Amino acid sequence: MADVVSVFGSSRSAPGEPDYASAERCGRLLARAGFTVATGGYGGAMEAVSRGARLEGGHVIGVTAPAVFPGRQGANSHVVEERLAPTLTERIHGLVHPAAGYIVLPGSIGTLAELMVAWNANYVGVVDRPLVAVGPVWAELLPLIATRLDIPAGHVDLVATVDEAVAAVGVALRQG
Repeated sequence: MADVVSVFGSSRSAPGEPDYASAERCGRLLARAGFTVATGGYGGAMEAVSRGARLEGGHVIGVTAPAVFPGRQGANSHVVEERLAPTLTERIHGLVHPAAGYIVLPGSIGTLAELMVAWNANYVGVVDRPLVAVGPVWAELLPLIATRLDIPAGHVDLVATVDEAVAAVGVALRQG
């Protein structure tokens, strides 16, 4: 657990798109910093992070849920260690609870669900781990959620780039 960083992001990112390139850079930076990367194991940002980490010689864990996603053909080719989860809830649990920190890339409802579980785990004190969200969507959405639900936003750090996210997680984990 001490060296695992879970990265959440869109399954829709495609090679050649800025979000895909950013996700691949995130994986590279995490591997260079000595972290094991965990993702949902499928395509899009998950594949890009996995690819980046493997290009740097890093270890990649993919938490997949074949029963939930029967149309997906297993983990992407960059995953070294596939962990199977029987349900969507257990898949998210398998990404949140074993990790020492989290980075949230741009994504959709699945990414939001993962972020919310990690945020809630920090909020209720189940864990106290760095949680960093990247990009303008999260910078707009998370303060709104925090205000509307009357919860402290301090459990999530908002940054503009993956470089800042990896640096923030690295500093927090090396201090903690």
